[in-house]
Amino acid sequence: MAGDEETAECPLAGKLNTLFRAVVSASGGPYSTDEVARTITAAGVPISASYIWLLRKGQRDNPTLKHIEALAKFFGVPPAYFFDDGITATVNAELELLVALRDAKVQRVALRAAGLSPESLHSIGEVIERVRELEGLNRAPRTPRNTSKDGSASS
Repeated sequence: MAGDEETAECPLAGKLNTLFRAVVSASGGPYSTDEVARTITAAGVPISASYIWLLRKGQRDNPTLKHIEALAKFFGVPPAYFFDDGITATVNAELELLVALRDAKVQRVALRAAGLSPESLHSIGEVIERVRELEGLNRAPRTPRNTSKDGSASS
């Protein structure tokens, strides 16, 4: 979920556009800049749709802390999403999962796996990773394994 080419030099714009693509309204469609501006303004932080558009295009890149906090609250991410690359990566991985779960076929696989033991889920995950490799797809983000005091990994 990388940022748009036109915003490649403005990380804030890329992150904001990622949120607009990944987070959908109750109707299932993307939010418009007008909807976001109206909702944030109604919550007590005045912001215009044109200002949000400028942020998305990378033509403005230094919003106030109140605007960052309001945008983060609207999209359900921590404000640090816009500043901390580690948090950005974690949130983006979660957003990619949410986008994938909108696909009915992915939902069916996930629902069929519900209730399986951790060992079975691990095996299914390995099979999926192997199939993704065979199809030339990027590896899905992996969750870190637990490590013991001596640093060895465990499942």
